[in-house]
Amino acid sequence: MKKVAAWLVMAAAAGVVAWLALKPAPPQEVEFVRVRREDLTSTLVTNGRVEPAQAVAIRASRAGKLTLHISRGERIRPGQLVAGFDPGGLQSELDAAQARLAQVETGTAQFDRGGPPAVIAEIEAGIREAKARRDTARREREALDRLLSKGAATAHEAAEARTRETQAEAQISALESKRGSLLPPEGRQAAEARIREARAAIAQVRTQIAQLAVTSPAGGVVFHLPVKSGAFVNAGDLIAEAGEIRTLRALVYVDEPELGRVAKGLPLKVTWDALPGAEWIGSIERTATQVAPLGSRQVGECEATIENADLRLPPGANVNVEIQTNRLTGVLTIPRSAVRREGAAVGVWILQGGAVAWRPVRVGISSVARAEVLEGLAENDAVALPTESGLKNQEKVQARFR
Repeated sequence: MKKVAAWLVMAAAAGVVAWLALKPAPPQEVEFVRVRREDLTSTLVTNGRVEPAQAVAIRASRAGKLTLHISRGERIRPGQLVAGFDPGGLQSELDAAQARLAQVETGTAQFDRGGPPAVIAEIEAGIREAKARRDTARREREALDRLLSKGAATAHEAAEARTRETQAEAQISALESKRGSLLPPEGRQAAEARIREARAAIAQVRTQIAQLAVTSPAGGVVFHLPVKSGAFVNAGDLIAEAGEIRTLRALVYVDEPELGRVAKGLPLKVTWDALPGAEWIGSIERTATQVAPLGSRQVGECEATIENADLRLPPGANVNVEIQTNRLTGVLTIPRSAVRREGAAVGVWILQGGAVAWRPVRVGISSVARAEVLEGLAENDAVALPTESGLKNQEKVQARFR
């Protein structure tokens, strides 16, 4: 009896399993959306890089240890000191050259004055005294000569007066000769040559000192500062880049098949992953003039102008670009994800009597999320969104509308 009961239980279980195996699976749940009319902007999504519309590179004029006088983000003016090098002994050389110039200029000035002022004053005083003695002796000698002719004076007296006059004349000549010997024997031209040499030495040292100062040839905001103060640089090394960054130039990389959609003046929007939600607006300024490889892509490089009034978008940033290539009003649209490609055929799955049916369509322009429907669908038609398991023609489905 127990064996019979066991066999009955096993038979019942097998029947349940068989029934479950033969029972039809429930229809898969599929999400649908309605075809609707709306305004549609066709966008071309790509990437690019931004750089200043105008910029200048500031480079080291020589090798050496650098001292920076600017910081990143600082606005600088043309000619402003950006960095400098240690002058070493050049300042001492300049001081010595300036002292030498003062010395030779003082020597040359003596040609205008005749010699050192104190010595000249002493000699001039001696000459005046000697001339006074000479004039006195001359008057005495002339008086004695008249008296001698009348027998009123002796020849000895007249000779003594003549001797005093001659001595005074000799002293005047000696003092005048001494005054002339105060000036350098090589003459004024040699002294002026020494002045020129001294000034040339000063100019040379000043030129060397000036080369230690690195200045900016133009104004703008310092947006790139690859070196730090105290670093050693070589001649020609990049110290900083500065420019006007309120307006940026965007290099937009457009894949070769899409280049025909891009034209000068088209508006675009730029986003940057580092600042989610921020947008910058611009327009195409120049279309691509050639196609070149970019990684695994063949792209044309278009140029655009981007407004960066808040200075939040830094030069050198890699950005996302959406170019608005067309705009239509009141057209039929569906999600781009609803459009399927089966080989060469383009179509959608539509809801028809509780089942899905394949419907060929012709699409027009598209945005990031929506596509224009030119043929094959009517307003309010229900089209299926992608499913994990795929769909078959006339497959029953459980529809759910978004």
